Amino acid sequence: MTRGSHLARLLRPKSLAFIGGKAAEEAVRQSLALGFAGPIWPVNLRRAEMAGVPCLPDVAALPGVPDAVFVAAPAGPTIALAGQLAKRGAGGAICYAAGFAEEGDQGRLLQHELLETAAGMPLIGPNCYGMLNLFDRVALWPDQHGCLPITQGRGVAIISQSGNFALNLTMQARGLPIGYVISIGNCADVTPADLIEALIADERVSVIGLNLEGLGSVQRFSEACLAARAAGVPLVALKTGASAKGAALTLSHTSSLAGADALCDVLFDRYGVARVRDPASFLETLKLLHVAGPLAGKRITSASCSGGEASLTADLAERAGLETPDFPAATQAALEAVLGSQVHVANPLDYHTYIWGNRAAQTRCFAGMIGAGFEAAILILDFPRADRCNGEDWEVTLDAFITAHRAKSPPPGTVRMVVSTLAENLPEAAARRLLDEGIVPVAGLAGALTAIAAAARIGAAWASPAPPAQPALPADVEDNAVTWDEARSKAALAGYGLQVPRSKTFSLSALEVQCIPNGTITGMDFPLVLKAVGSALAHKTELGGVVIGIANSAQLLAEARRMAPLGDALLVEAMVPGAVAEMIVGIGRDPQFGLFLTLGAGGIFVELLRQTEQLLLPASRSDIEQALARLPIHRVLTGYRGTPGCDMAALLGAIEAIARFAMAHADRLEELDVNPLLALPRGAVAVDALIRMKELKS
Repeated sequence: MTRGSHLARLLRPKSLAFIGGKAAEEAVRQSLALGFAGPIWPVNLRRAEMAGVPCLPDVAALPGVPDAVFVAAPAGPTIALAGQLAKRGAGGAICYAAGFAEEGDQGRLLQHELLETAAGMPLIGPNCYGMLNLFDRVALWPDQHGCLPITQGRGVAIISQSGNFALNLTMQARGLPIGYVISIGNCADVTPADLIEALIADERVSVIGLNLEGLGSVQRFSEACLAARAAGVPLVALKTGASAKGAALTLSHTSSLAGADALCDVLFDRYGVARVRDPASFLETLKLLHVAGPLAGKRITSASCSGGEASLTADLAERAGLETPDFPAATQAALEAVLGSQVHVANPLDYHTYIWGNRAAQTRCFAGMIGAGFEAAILILDFPRADRCNGEDWEVTLDAFITAHRAKSPPPGTVRMVVSTLAENLPEAAARRLLDEGIVPVAGLAGALTAIAAAARIGAAWASPAPPAQPALPADVEDNAVTWDEARSKAALAGYGLQVPRSKTFSLSALEVQCIPNGTITGMDFPLVLKAVGSALAHKTELGGVVIGIANSAQLLAEARRMAPLGDALLVEAMVPGAVAEMIVGIGRDPQFGLFLTLGAGGIFVELLRQTEQLLLPASRSDIEQALARLPIHRVLTGYRGTPGCDMAALLGAIEAIARFAMAHADRLEELDVNPLLALPRGAVAVDALIRMKELKS
């Protein structure tokens, strides 16, 4: 049996074993409460029963081979039990115990021993809360939870490194149908990537939510993302560790490598994973994708009986990057006909209260709004408190929207939503009713718009060709990096198609011989640039190691004699006039993500503006083009306020040449910096470059 088959047994078990004391007994109780139909085998030498089910004394006494085992023993016994279960051929185990890698060096040794003893049997955890499978009524879970079995249809799966966060999500009252909750803790064996690939094989799973502190292998994660895309299962990520303190807590909590957070965004964008920033948006985005899947665009319309809500929607939509275009002419006419001359029809729509309580008129109004054909049609509706107020008129409005929705099915890539401005103003009963109708109920206006934007990002990513999986990092690179000087760096890049200025390297004595008799430099006309050359000169300008606009031989020699002590040699270079803009193009290496490309405004502006874009390598020409378009300097590159733009094709080609060099040396390139890369009306020229390489192990 393959490891993948073992993991499927663990996630969709037909028989369960529970080993331990109080936590194991609670897990037995929860599985019984859900109505698990298969055999349940508690194991405890000192107990006669757990939750009314007779106990077995040890693993050897199990009457059959369990598909899934909940192990709630201390760290040491957990290791021994993993070996016993593996020998019995168990499908896999949930390791509840803490005291492993999250505790430091000694814990890491114990975790390594746990994996060795398990001998390939899938392990979730350790230091995790467990698993709920609500489709099959499985609760390998040591506590209460707020989930209900899913008896028909599909549901969302949630993978969370934090056990308490996973527990809290089960208590949501927003109508979200949860099919799986899997707390993964230290991810010593089974990783988020493994679980994504296993869950997409379950056709009952509509969307997967990821609460992550680290990604593990970026290559494996990217492969899983591509598999989810191919299966049509969207991924939503709420990743912690973005702040310096958050990253530090991540390391101490589950021994995960948080990684460079900006590169997480790049990775998620590349593979069509929607990243959200808070738990409410996480749940609402999962809900939208569960009902409608990825959206085909960012156009929205909303209807409310308040001008304040309409204005708030417009403001929040713009902040979320959504569009609120004017209604098409036919929609405008239909709405004006039903609302009359007293209502100014615009998007977002304030339909006032003239038709409040009039079901027929409201139905025509909402049908007209839906007919605009935008990707999201929203009814804003806050229900009154049920314990103090009468909500009959609100039910009329809800019925009208449902009727309008039923009259015309939403096309693929679009969604209908009922949204409360405040989370507490959407009752769970109303949310469940709307879900049954195929309408997304969202508790909170800001979360609704965040969810729409996230679903639109996935839709845009899926509409583009699938990228390749992220390559694995080379494992055999020393830490002894060598910096190449500018002349060597530019010569190396020129070999990959990067245009550099005409130049020649001299010693001071050679330059004096060359310059004095002839009064010029062979092949180059004044004005010229003089630079000190040396591997230690990363910032030559601050040291006086660069002089531009040298007009004649006398000035050249004078500057050369002054500059000679700064470096190992002197570089004489032709000046490149007429630049539209200066760019910086950098390559860095992250220990988790590998090589990445940085683009930004060059010269002093990269530090002053701090506006850059990152791309993971390899990157396509389209990736580079889109990254440039997101930079504020793009308006200068393409021509701003009547000034000519640069040769964009040449600029893209220059960046591609730098990326080609990086990928050709991916096994040892540590850092590469081209600054500035001059974007010209015709062409693009790198006037400064430094490369830093690691040595390979012999």
